[in-house]
Amino acid sequence: MSQQGEKPAAHEDDWWRALYDKSARDTGPSGAPDSLDARFDSVSDAVGPEPEPEPVEGPVEGDHPATVVPLPGPRLPEAGPAPEPPGLPRTVAVGRAPWEAPAGPSRPQTFAVRQPPPPPPVPPAGQPPERPAVGHVGDRPPTYEAEPAALPESRADALDDLVPDTVLDGARYGTYTLRAASVRGDSARFRGEPRRDALLTARFGAGDGALVLVAVAGGVRGDGQDRPAAADACRWIGGAVARSHARLSEDIRAGRRGDLKSGLHRLTDRTYGKLRARAAELGLEPSAYTAGLRCLLLPADPECRTRVFFGIGPGGVLRLRDGAWEDLDPEVRPANGGAADEQGPDGDRLTMDLQITTPPSPRAGSAPPPAEPFRFRASVARPGDTLLLCGNGLAEPMRGEPALAGELARRWSSGGPPGLPAYLADIQLRTKGYADDRTGAAVWEA
Repeated sequence: MSQQGEKPAAHEDDWWRALYDKSARDTGPSGAPDSLDARFDSVSDAVGPEPEPEPVEGPVEGDHPATVVPLPGPRLPEAGPAPEPPGLPRTVAVGRAPWEAPAGPSRPQTFAVRQPPPPPPVPPAGQPPERPAVGHVGDRPPTYEAEPAALPESRADALDDLVPDTVLDGARYGTYTLRAASVRGDSARFRGEPRRDALLTARFGAGDGALVLVAVAGGVRGDGQDRPAAADACRWIGGAVARSHARLSEDIRAGRRGDLKSGLHRLTDRTYGKLRARAAELGLEPSAYTAGLRCLLLPADPECRTRVFFGIGPGGVLRLRDGAWEDLDPEVRPANGGAADEQGPDGDRLTMDLQITTPPSPRAGSAPPPAEPFRFRASVARPGDTLLLCGNGLAEPMRGEPALAGELARRWSSGGPPGLPAYLADIQLRTKGYADDRTGAAVWEA
């Protein structure tokens, strides 16, 4: 009886007894002939009739003729591009089960292989590669190499003061696109000197009230103290603008030109006052710890196209309009050897004397540094304009080498703003006789 209480049928009991009855004869080798040929015949009878073999030439051994398949000759390489690989062959014929043997002689399967992409074309001799390349203008290339050579010397206690060879940045707000770069000059790269120029790009605030600041600072070759001064100048003017960005943004959008000029004059005054105080702490002359400072204020509001420039010291601000460059930073010459005001383009007044109180010099008998002019300009950008703010290392060749100005005008007059790698190659466009740091920020108006 099963566990469910059912009584098994009699034939089921007979089956179990036949399976487990010890008196039954154990299974063993059969008396029937058992050979490989016999098994093959048995399988062939079960599967189906064996197809007729194709007639072949040659001796036949035994009862089963062998099928000889001619092998293809060696594959020789052919000239020209490789032919497209054939498609995948069918492995299961229609009308038979997967376990049935395929008809005809078996062949090796062929798998489709994706061909690798062709290599990029090699440019003809004398043409630059497809990647952005650093070229040069003029009859002869500069003396120094176009790539960095020696690194500046480092110390274990001054690793935070290390300056990278190149800084690259960019952004897009409202109707303009910004590209900015600062590159160590060819001379500094060759001698293993650090980059002296400093570059700051920062955004303060959010939404339409946000304000973008671009600051470029740098000095001339000296005793190695001008690079920290340039970095300090950018950092301190950045902090001053950050604390006043809401008021500055409101004045720019409202067109309060007078308030902007006086306010930015005060912020710049405080920055240079900190530089002189820092020089006194280091036991240096004020002129030994200073830098030229050039700044741009760019509102993020797409309805406002006012661009504000201000700064002190060497450098430049230029505008590319209708394929020609305009110098918006004319040279200022004091009248009668003293401080004076000179009218710039569009009626702007350039204040010459900052009237900044200079702390006493630690060195006896030294005279206070000469006053530097404060430069200010606010203008409305037109669609298609490109505004270039640059340090002295780029401003000098832009003004002194027409080939450089013409080449950049050709590159930037059409096709929209370049990408970051292309802009970096443009800024590094080399000119013999100009090997200082290259720092510039360009603004493309949509």
